Amino acid sequence: MKFLAAATEGRISAWLTKHKFSHRPLGYDYRGVEILQVKSDEWLSIAVALYAYGFNYLRLQCAYDAAPGGSLISVYHLTQMRDQPDQPEEICAKVFVSRTNPQIPSVYWVWKSADFQERESYDMLGITYWGHPYLRRIPTPCWSRREDHVGNARFSCSFTYMVKLLDF
Repeated sequence: MKFLAAATEGRISAWLTKHKFSHRPLGYDYRGVEILQVKSDEWLSIAVALYAYGFNYLRLQCAYDAAPGGSLISVYHLTQMRDQPDQPEEICAKVFVSRTNPQIPSVYWVWKSADFQERESYDMLGITYWGHPYLRRIPTPCWSRREDHVGNARFSCSFTYMVKLLDF
């Protein structure tokens, strides 16, 4: 299934389309940063292409839960650091994955700054970043930021973990 180009296609989206990378433009954010939607299985090749294009800095990677029962979304904010550091070009790539099998290729080998950020997304939402060399839980005992983690589940999960830590 190919994404169809939309009228909001920006310069970087046009470049990706020209080089036959499958993606979907999502428009721009309030600062004018171009936003792309990328399929999980296409993400690594698009990440390498964006790095080759000049996006040499992963400023931020985060993840969030769209809605209970909906997709999990991993977000990457990339920046071109060039001669004019006060006017860097930026792009935002969003990778949507199913909550039943949330797997995304890691971009650790493209941007080393993805190390802790992908680990945190794994820890908070349970998204597996395959190919990540150090993917392991950080501090939390459960995926406490998922929208389907409702009711007292957050408290009981944290409370159970604390009891185990304190050896009661």
